[in-house]
Amino acid sequence: MELRRRVLVEAGHRCAIPTCRNIPVEINHILEWAKVKEHTFDNLIALCPTCHARYTKGEIDRKAMLMYKLNLGVVNSRYNDFERRVLEAFGEAWATNPQAREIQLPGGGMGLLYHYLVTDGLIVDVTQATIEIMGVPAALTYRITPRGVEFVNKWFRAEPLEG
Repeated sequence: MELRRRVLVEAGHRCAIPTCRNIPVEINHILEWAKVKEHTFDNLIALCPTCHARYTKGEIDRKAMLMYKLNLGVVNSRYNDFERRVLEAFGEAWATNPQAREIQLPGGGMGLLYHYLVTDGLIVDVTQATIEIMGVPAALTYRITPRGVEFVNKWFRAEPLEG
């Protein structure tokens, strides 16, 4: 039960594949149970039923699945839930509009919510004008940087992320 909880928490109780993130999820073995005959954290991943079926059919290969698992650790160890959602929003926006490079985020001292994205150079403040409430910006506009684009693309394509 504890192992299941850890795998679910790692994926945020959503499908571990960043281009999916659907719910509900199942706990699945990366290397088949028939081969390993054990349940280990490193070999378990949360997948929605659709992605599980795609993996079983070979539509998602084992190398990609192993990379999704590895990248979960990198992303989760560095970025909070809000920051991960910002990165996911950029990735999802590109699916319909490759020019989508900006996002409005809360102002008013809320920058701590996305501090590491700024510190790591994945997004940059490009606010030109903003509505202020009592002298504090209500929202700020951030643009994803080329480094951020590379990071999101690697994450979504199941390529190794720098840890």
